[in-house]
Amino acid sequence: MSKLLSPINIKDLKFKNRIFMSPMCQYSATDGVPNDWHLVHLGSRAVGGSALVLMEATAVSPEGRISPGDLGIWSDEHLKAFRRITRFVESQDAIPGIQLAHAGRKASTKIPWRGDGVVPAAEGGWDVFAPSAIKFADNYPSPKGMSAADIKAVVRQWCEAARRSLEAGFQVVEIHMAHGYLLHQFLSPLSNLRKDEYGGDLHHRMRFPLEVATAVREAWPSRLPLFVRISATDWIEGGWDLPQSVALAKELGKIGVDLIDCSSGGVVPAAKIPIAPGYQVTFAEEIRRQTGLMTGAIGLITDAVQAENILVAGQADAVFMARELLRDPYFPLHAAKILGDDPPYPNQYLRAKPR
Repeated sequence: MSKLLSPINIKDLKFKNRIFMSPMCQYSATDGVPNDWHLVHLGSRAVGGSALVLMEATAVSPEGRISPGDLGIWSDEHLKAFRRITRFVESQDAIPGIQLAHAGRKASTKIPWRGDGVVPAAEGGWDVFAPSAIKFADNYPSPKGMSAADIKAVVRQWCEAARRSLEAGFQVVEIHMAHGYLLHQFLSPLSNLRKDEYGGDLHHRMRFPLEVATAVREAWPSRLPLFVRISATDWIEGGWDLPQSVALAKELGKIGVDLIDCSSGGVVPAAKIPIAPGYQVTFAEEIRRQTGLMTGAIGLITDAVQAENILVAGQADAVFMARELLRDPYFPLHAAKILGDDPPYPNQYLRAKPR
């Protein structure tokens, strides 16, 4: 069997292969509640053979949404709709996961196909907050700098969201510390100009994200995996970088985080990102080497041989796929054919299985 299609155990879970579906915002919820679109979108990737199907960035509070169309899990009222999805994903021998998130200063922005920039209050926009009162960009909201009480409240919200995620049937939680959202805003010296115990040197900038990770780990069963997605670099001088990411990963490992999902960028709009196939894989490789933690590779991983080579070379333990799974929900089944494996097809599709 290929490495890509071989199973992997993380905590008490056995993932049938190492193809993990990345969280991808669909901007299609109403008041944070998932609907038929989310069921079909996520369910089809489960049918297609992905071992882990990760729900898109799901806000821990209403003000933590990126846009009015984002998912949320801030209320028990959300649970019934999520359970419908997790039950179906699990019925297809896939593991349902959820990414918990807070957008911080990048919140209250428009659904992408309706324009960009801030959602006006007259159209349902809301006040946003961040480590420091600095806009992400000119057309984004002006955030309020968070107080110590605000920080404590958000930690509680993350804890409650983890509890609800378990009740909703999710088996993996991923904490979103990447892409310029709230926890990344605290980590990066480009967005965190605080002078208190939550700003300044690396130790203090990591404090709030580590408090969140600790609270989630305590709320989330020890038998189930906890992942963290990071931006391993800001791609700009003076910003967050790989050595700091290694230091963060070591602290996350002490807390009980099981896997670091290695992305990059997003905290400032001016960064020049050298996008190319597999351009972020070296981050996963280096963090894995220096910490001993499992890592996930992401970033223009688009074909079976490329993904297989990453795993065989020991650069990561799993590959997280995003756009390629949008293009081809059945990528795992097609990859198996290319790599000479013979995975189980859904019974309903057996007539189409390649011979």
